[in-house]
Amino acid sequence: MATIPGFSQHYFPDKGVWEEKEPSEMKVNPEKLKAAVAFAVREESDSDKNLKMAHYLGGFGREPFGFPVGPMRDRGEATGLIVYQGYVIAKWGNPERVDLTFSVAKSILSTTVGLAVDQGLIRSEKDLVYPYMAPIIPYEPQRPAVNKSDHLDQEDVFDLFDTEHNRKITWEHLLRQTSDWEGTLWGKPDWADRPEGNSNEWLTRTRHEPGTVYKYNDTRVNVLALAALNVWRKPLPVVLKEHIMDRIGASDTWRWTGYENSFVILDGQIMQSVSGGSHWGGGMFINAYDQARFGYLTLRKGKWKDQQVISEEWINKSRTPTSVQTNYGFMNYFLNTDRKEIPAAPESAFFHLGAGTNMIYVDEENDLVIVSRWIKNEQKAELVKLVLESLP
Repeated sequence: MATIPGFSQHYFPDKGVWEEKEPSEMKVNPEKLKAAVAFAVREESDSDKNLKMAHYLGGFGREPFGFPVGPMRDRGEATGLIVYQGYVIAKWGNPERVDLTFSVAKSILSTTVGLAVDQGLIRSEKDLVYPYMAPIIPYEPQRPAVNKSDHLDQEDVFDLFDTEHNRKITWEHLLRQTSDWEGTLWGKPDWADRPEGNSNEWLTRTRHEPGTVYKYNDTRVNVLALAALNVWRKPLPVVLKEHIMDRIGASDTWRWTGYENSFVILDGQIMQSVSGGSHWGGGMFINAYDQARFGYLTLRKGKWKDQQVISEEWINKSRTPTSVQTNYGFMNYFLNTDRKEIPAAPESAFFHLGAGTNMIYVDEENDLVIVSRWIKNEQKAELVKLVLESLP
């Protein structure tokens, strides 16, 4: 963790407090801002607050092997924060409530990979992944210990990158969701996540060369999480707490979990490999204030007070468009390339996005962070537009 010469001129909140200012004090139009907040409340998602029910009614539960295997929790009401020039100028709902944040967890996962690069545990994100990997030893307490002869033809370990195709995959391919990794992890085959085309070809189709085709796929995200665990040799929530969350003053209420079967044995310890989302349950449970702190860290290019928590170089790489999916950087940085995603916003704006909808909007040009939870996905751009119209 590097010290930045010359203490930052920006305000950074200490743990447990985040200074609030009246909109008028910041030259923000109070009525327009109030209208934006009212819009976010009015456009709350109409999906079931029972997230297990929403899972099945929304389509994920109808996928092959689509049943949840991680913990879920009923969600709260529409909630959010608006942080302008470092200060909270508006809030709604219950920002202290700890809820699932779905694929915003991907941005947090990619950050742990960035920390590994910063510390030299991974030499470069352009490196092939397989040379970094050892055989994975699953923790399977239900597996019978007797009749070992019945399992002579079964290996006791597995490799994540043991096929000709998978050995071509780099860390960057996984970060950009262009790997086309093949296989099954934690009982979820890669082909079963958002399957496309004719089902007769799901198992036999020709694999795309890594880097050539983008496909949003949570099995492959979980591959990245397990690969990162093996590089760090300790649970990723511990890495995140020590290197990010404690340093930015996050609360003690967030939890990052995996699945009921995603445990491995590493260095003699039982460790859970976390999920990079909540597609099958699990993932990041977090409140809106902690989401805002993470977004504010990325707004400040990895700096917090007088410390460079994660390198500015990694933040810049995360914001670089993927050649075959130009609105996507490193997971889960969604970009406003050509201002297609949010027309009213600067092209340089980006947002961490998860189902629900959960959004952390980050706008360097306007010194703005918006956390919006449980808003209809098709209304998130309009919310940003309304907030921007309130600014001086």
